Amino acid sequence: METTFKDKVALVTGGSFGIGRATALAFAEKGAKVVVVDWIENEETLNLIKASGGEAIFVKCDVSKAADVKAMVEKTIAAFGRLDYAFNNAGIEGATAKTSDCTDENFDKTIGVNLKGIWLCMKYEIPKILKQGKGVIVNCSSVAGLVGFAGLPAYVASKHGVIGLTKTAALEYAKLGIRVNAVCPGVIKTPMMDRLTGSKKEAEDQFTGLEPVGRMGEPEEIANAVVWMCSDEASFITGLAMAVDGGFVAQ
Repeated sequence: METTFKDKVALVTGGSFGIGRATALAFAEKGAKVVVVDWIENEETLNLIKASGGEAIFVKCDVSKAADVKAMVEKTIAAFGRLDYAFNNAGIEGATAKTSDCTDENFDKTIGVNLKGIWLCMKYEIPKILKQGKGVIVNCSSVAGLVGFAGLPAYVASKHGVIGLTKTAALEYAKLGIRVNAVCPGVIKTPMMDRLTGSKKEAEDQFTGLEPVGRMGEPEEIANAVVWMCSDEASFITGLAMAVDGGFVAQ
């Protein structure tokens, strides 16, 4: 086990699957104690960390609810006494529909999880990190936070909002020891992508065709970027929305 983050504590929302799971495992591999957060009670990520000799806890949390998020952070401090890194990753794709056909319910739910959820996470994470004087927050946006996608108005709006929120927080805390960045994944092979494609090869090929590199990304490739942004190697980087997208937005 590497010790880049020895004695540090990392919190990962949406940690049960996909990018969240890969990032939780990556933090653990580098020696961090990990708080795995999800609204689904699934301890597979937790068990994988423990099986590899790491230390972790699982916290059930709906990030769209303030009481849940506040409790999530309090449980982190109660378990480990500190919070050094947060990857605010929990998100949903919402229903597919054109802007005029998007329902109020779908818009509110998608914004509630993807955008309000990240704001709530930062709202309760930042005061704890400030007490230590140093820490890093990475928020999960998307290439859909950098360009538009027809048929996903709520999702695109939420992911654009995440970037704006990230830049604002980065400016507010730049001199107070907290760096805040966003990662913008391209087409990544995750359970969310499986839902979008129905795991059908034809649909998967259409998404793969959007990537200049000719393939989908792997969750571990996003995890590597997140962990790097949290490291001292990225100490002069804040307020960045970094595309990890196989060239998607370069087109």
